[in-house]
Amino acid sequence: MLTDEIRAVLDKTYFAVLATINEDGSPQQTVMWYELIGDQIMMNTEAGRLKEHNITRDPRISVCVEDKYNYVTVSGRATLDYDPERAQADIARLARRYHPQEKAEQLIESFQREKRITIWLDIENVISKF
Repeated sequence: MLTDEIRAVLDKTYFAVLATINEDGSPQQTVMWYELIGDQIMMNTEAGRLKEHNITRDPRISVCVEDKYNYVTVSGRATLDYDPERAQADIARLARRYHPQEKAEQLIESFQREKRITIWLDIENVISKF
């Protein structure tokens, strides 16, 4: 399902657009940091956000990563990890992935004041044009 080419794209530090399903069936989209870990996409959010409520109610999500006219869209079911230590470690890992060390450490300090949740996407479907 995840070819070497798709893994290479997902390993880059593009931003992802996460889509969840609102209660009325409409899509809710959010730009997210992410990391491909094994065959899962890991993301992290602050507790209480709409995406948390949507995933709790309906775990079907999709993530699209794009580079101009090229893209990879993965979809499947999400699980939420509420463990505070793991969630803080995950957001720190993402901050360091997306920012230079000094900026990452500043962000990590601010995230430590928040209740964080890790989102894991079990990939069931892949569509790509790269």
